Formats: sequence, C-alpha cells, structure tokens
Amino acid sequence: MLIPVIAALAAALYAGWATRNRKTGDVAELAGYARFREAMERSHSGSGA
Repeated sequence: MLIPVIAALAAALYAGWATRNRKTGDVAELAGYARFREAMERSHSGSGA
C-alpha cells in the first residue's frame, strides 16, 4: 500500500510544479526580443538603395 501513496504524492508535486507561475521568464524574454528587433531595424535602416 505504500507504492500508491508515494505515486500520489509524486503526482501532486509534479502537478504543482507544472502549473507554477512562469510570467517572470516571459517578461525577460519579451524584453530581449524587443531589443533584438530594435537592433535589426537599426542595422537595416542605413542600407537602403
């Protein structure tokens, strides 16, 4: 009877980990993408024909 109890606890821990709040990573990633876009626009702005 110990194996199902351990499996239920492991499932509960995994469910809590899988549904954690991940917004802090998204904000940093979006800021990095915005900097990348700005850099690409700057590098292409002077090469027009």
